Amino acid sequence: MKQEDYYKAPPQEIFEDIKLNAIKIWNTYDDTYGYRTEKLSRIKDLENIRDNAWYMVAMFDSSNQAELLTMVKPETAKMIIDARGY
Repeated sequence: MKQEDYYKAPPQEIFEDIKLNAIKIWNTYDDTYGYRTEKLSRIKDLENIRDNAWYMVAMFDSSNQAELLTMVKPETAKMIIDARGY
């Protein structure tokens, strides 16, 4: 992915795949101190504009990014890998 393409929104189905599975991962977190609620509130109203899809991916540490890659469709995983650059 070229740097200028990073700021272009992906196809809607890719965005929805990322969002749905990011929400699933965040919902596995404990919310004792509001951590889960805070993360979910950041993404629940995100729309597919500019780099919002990659923002959701970047919210995760590397192990959760790897988990996300196993959860999304293959074409979504490819776009995530391309956007991350590794």
